[in-house]
Amino acid sequence: MRQLFYVSPQVLEWREVADARLESDGDAIVRPLAVTRCDLDLSIATGLAGWPGGFAFGHETYGEVIEVGDRVAGFRPGDRVLVPFQISCGSCGRCRRGLTALCETVPYRSSYGMAPLSGVEYGGGLADRLRVPFADHMLLHAPADLAPEALAGVADNVTNALAFVLDPLRERPGARLLIVGGARGGIAFHVIQCAIALGAEKVVYVAQDDDNLHVAKRLGAETIQMELRPDTPPVGPFPLTLDASGHDDGLAFAIRCTDYEGLCQRTYGDFVPRTPTPLMDMYGRNITLKLGRVHARAHMPAALDLMQRGCLCPEHVITRRALFCEAAEAMTDPTHKVVFVNEAA
Repeated sequence: MRQLFYVSPQVLEWREVADARLESDGDAIVRPLAVTRCDLDLSIATGLAGWPGGFAFGHETYGEVIEVGDRVAGFRPGDRVLVPFQISCGSCGRCRRGLTALCETVPYRSSYGMAPLSGVEYGGGLADRLRVPFADHMLLHAPADLAPEALAGVADNVTNALAFVLDPLRERPGARLLIVGGARGGIAFHVIQCAIALGAEKVVYVAQDDDNLHVAKRLGAETIQMELRPDTPPVGPFPLTLDASGHDDGLAFAIRCTDYEGLCQRTYGDFVPRTPTPLMDMYGRNITLKLGRVHARAHMPAALDLMQRGCLCPEHVITRRALFCEAAEAMTDPTHKVVFVNEAA
C-alpha cells in the first residue's frame, strides 16, 4: 500500500509499504477518505518543529471501515468513521476518567502520524489503509449529514479548539475571550466558532496579518490589528485569553491582557526546552496558565454535537482542497487549513 512519509524539511514522499493488517481481534482496518492538515503538521513539514524524518504522516482522519476483528461489535465494513489521532484503550484508569491522551496501556504520546513522540510507528492517515487498535473504543461513527472535509479535523484540531473553551465557558458563562493570533493554521479560527457557539459575550482576535484578521472577522470575532512587541500595551482585560501567536511576545501579551483570577491558555507547547514566561504579571493578578494535549477521544462527541446543531462549521476554515496524490507538495501550503481527499474513493 502507499503511505506518505515526512523525510526532511520541505520534503515528503509517498512510499510503498506492507499493507496494514489486523493484529488482534479487537482491531479494525480503515481506508482513509479525507485527511485534514493539523497545525502541527505544517510546523513539522516546514522544519520548524525540528523533528527527525522518516515517519508516516497525517493524523486527522475520516474514513471507511474495510475489515474488523472478531471481537469488534460496534462497527462493520462499510461504516464511515472518525479516527482520533491519539491511541487509547478506553479501559485503563486514565481512559475511564476521560484522560485519553494519557492512556496507560500504550506508550506515552502514542499517536498516528507522529512516531517521534512515542517511538512507535502506528502509520498515518495519508495512506491506503490504517490499523485502528481498540476499535470499539477508538472509532466514532461519522454523521451521514456532515461532509467528510468538515469531519476529518474533529480527530484533532477541531476538538482541541472546543476543549479550550468548553469548561471555561461552563464555569464563566458568557465570558469574553481574547485570542492572540498570528501563527498559520486553523485552530484559532475553530476556537472563535466554538466560543461563539457556547455563548461567549465577545470574542476578540488580535494579529498583524491582514489575512488572519479577515478570516477571524468573517467567523464572527471582533478584530484588532497590531504588532506584538515586548512592550505592546495590553487590551481588555479579559477573563479568558488564548495565545495562538507562535512566539514568546504573544504569550506575554496574552498574560498581560488576562483579568484578575483569569485563565490564560496556549494552543501549543514549544519546540525549545524553555519558554520565557512573565511570572510577575501572573502572580500579581492570580492568573492561571494552562496548556496541554487535548484528550481527543473524550471530547470528540461534544464537537460532533455542535456540528450537527449547525453551531460549528470547520469547513469554513478550509483554504485548499487537494487530492492524496498532491499531498507531498500541498502539505507545506502556507494557507490556514488544507484537506486531502483520497482520489481512489
